[in-house]
Amino acid sequence: MSSPAPTQLAHAIRFLAIDAIVHATEGHQGVPLGMAETATALYTRHLKFMASDPTWPDRDRVVLSNGHGSMLLYALLHLTGYEAISIDEIQRFRQLGSHCEGHPEYEPAHGIEVTTGPLGQGIANAFGMAVAEAYLNARFGGGLVDHRTYAFVGDGCLQEGIGQEMVSLAGHLGLGKLTLLWDDNRITDDGATSLSISEDVAERFRVAQWHVVEVDGHDIDAVSAALAAAKQDPRPSLIACRTVIARGIARLQGQRGGHSARLHPEDADRARNDLDWPHAPFDIPAPVLQAWRDAGRRSADAHAAWQARRDALPADQRAEFDRVLAGELPAGWRDVLQACKRRAVDSGEAPGGIMISADINDRLSDVLPERMVGCADLEAPTSHKRRLAAFTAEDRSGAYVHCGVREHLMGAMANGMAAHGGVIPLAVTYLAFSDYERPAMRMAALMGLPVKFVFSHDSIGVGKNGPTHQPVEILASLRAMPNMLVLRPADAVEAAECWELALEHRTGPVSLVFARQALPLVRTAHEADNRSRRGGYVLAEAEGGPRAVTLMSTGSEVAIAVQARTLLQAAGIPTAVVSMPCCERFDAQDRAYRDSVLAPGSVRVAVEAAVRFGWDRYLGEHGGFVGMTGFGASASAETLYLHFGITPAAVAAEAQRLLSVRRY
Repeated sequence: MSSPAPTQLAHAIRFLAIDAIVHATEGHQGVPLGMAETATALYTRHLKFMASDPTWPDRDRVVLSNGHGSMLLYALLHLTGYEAISIDEIQRFRQLGSHCEGHPEYEPAHGIEVTTGPLGQGIANAFGMAVAEAYLNARFGGGLVDHRTYAFVGDGCLQEGIGQEMVSLAGHLGLGKLTLLWDDNRITDDGATSLSISEDVAERFRVAQWHVVEVDGHDIDAVSAALAAAKQDPRPSLIACRTVIARGIARLQGQRGGHSARLHPEDADRARNDLDWPHAPFDIPAPVLQAWRDAGRRSADAHAAWQARRDALPADQRAEFDRVLAGELPAGWRDVLQACKRRAVDSGEAPGGIMISADINDRLSDVLPERMVGCADLEAPTSHKRRLAAFTAEDRSGAYVHCGVREHLMGAMANGMAAHGGVIPLAVTYLAFSDYERPAMRMAALMGLPVKFVFSHDSIGVGKNGPTHQPVEILASLRAMPNMLVLRPADAVEAAECWELALEHRTGPVSLVFARQALPLVRTAHEADNRSRRGGYVLAEAEGGPRAVTLMSTGSEVAIAVQARTLLQAAGIPTAVVSMPCCERFDAQDRAYRDSVLAPGSVRVAVEAAVRFGWDRYLGEHGGFVGMTGFGASASAETLYLHFGITPAAVAAEAQRLLSVRRY
């Protein structure tokens, strides 16, 4: 029996997508119908993967950046033999509980490398994967790490600002194992791309030092030749695939409605007739399915050879390689943090908050070589480079990525690194600039990726740079994000404890938030236990009677609460101070513990150089808050704290006011 024609393999993708979308009564047909031939060329002739081993560490990565076209990916995974994407799952496309959700949701065991949907995120994730591969290749060698990263990309991905950020930095770094397959159909949801752009998109890539090939995206041989050329070029590659959106649906192809207009059974019937596909819905003829399943096994020899090389490693090298890929932390990492705590207590010094973090990060370099740091042009004020070499086009062994002023790309790059595996990514910038990377932070939380977002300059303590650089609302917004741990340590001891919590947290991202200004010690005795682990704890208990007042705080304002306690105790008011470095972890404690910390019945006052939003769940109906009610101003930190009334005296006065109200 002769092999089916390549066009028949492409039609298998096309009609699985049509049938699933018709059955679901909604979906985005433009991508799977327009890129069927492009995907066929990649998966049947070039991609290194094993459908039976979806998480093979040395597989090529594929990202569907134009994630609305999810049926392209689901069809490919089913056809090539990924067990989790059965025909039953395809038939349940967009239904609750289906593996085939409206947009691809991160599940490597199913063949889905990252969650995509917000346009531009996927290509930046792919960039991060390529960086991780290059770094691991430099560390472990090409025998263990030598794979490529591909991304299907739409016009929208390249219109988003993050797209240009990625194009620029990937070209600068010469990431030759990164290839984008651009669905150049010149149509967006509004209509022709000429409604909003007029530049030569391919030329943008050329001037950014990319290898560019422009082909007919429906010519499988032409796409395959372009993919082969990309493998030979040291630059990242763009394959501009000229396509027709929704090709095969006569009523919609080449038009704006091809993006996601409702498909009807009559459209499917007409397509079957026009494309000579006489098969029932969801029925793939045996020769076509067999050809696809063969493609899913085409890398069997490479897979076996890789496994043999890995097994032949000396025991210690194999153990280290396996540890890094599994994301397990090495022996001794906690000892580094314990030493940081002891050193802080012994020295009694009060460095700036971000410099405390920088010192911890530097000391971890000796035990965590898999840690990579990305920073958005703030090396000097954040100081998280120190002994790290830069990751460059000439030196892939460097663990510090100079991202330039590209916070959004930096965050999405970190997500791609974490999804790739084998590295622990940090993304470092000012807290005020977290809004630039917020979409990537949300995606990290949604995917449950263990990215460490590190922030400096966290309040009005920034000082004379003024309100643009003084975040007052951002802590509350980060705490509102599901599956995001927000850690704001009060001093060097809590900083080491929060770093410990951040490193051991594997089910989602963390935001480590540090002050610019000095953080005097509030924990002056060495304690081996991590008191920050439960999110909040009694730092100083009331003295002289039952607790009358509970002062709560985080970060740099804990020292203010401690001083306010001194004033209240001197006035004969038994007062406790609660440090709450992580609200999310505190909320996860049982009621008995939370009550033991917050002391129901006591007057509660919170102090934080940020807005009140979110604190009332701890303060209760009659609690008080000392903090910000609007944006900051330009003056020294000391002047601003006085100007906005965030002082020990103000905190003590608020507690006394609430006590007097309660008496009457």
